[in-house]
Amino acid sequence: MSNIGVSELLVLFFIVLLFFGAKRIPEVAKALGKASREFKKARDGVMDEFEREESELKKDPETKADDPAGNEKK
Repeated sequence: MSNIGVSELLVLFFIVLLFFGAKRIPEVAKALGKASREFKKARDGVMDEFEREESELKKDPETKADDPAGNEKK
């Protein structure tokens, strides 16, 4: 597959312009930016949790390996 060129971007821009109209394009761009930020925030949260679990496994591998739910044995 090839990269998107300038002509393809112009065609895409005009299609979006026709579909949404000139007044709605800033609103759509703002919504896309907000959705992108929320996605990155959620992704970072999941990655932080995985890293925290991994560091806990390295500290005490027996507790976590015996019980996948992470509950300590009594």
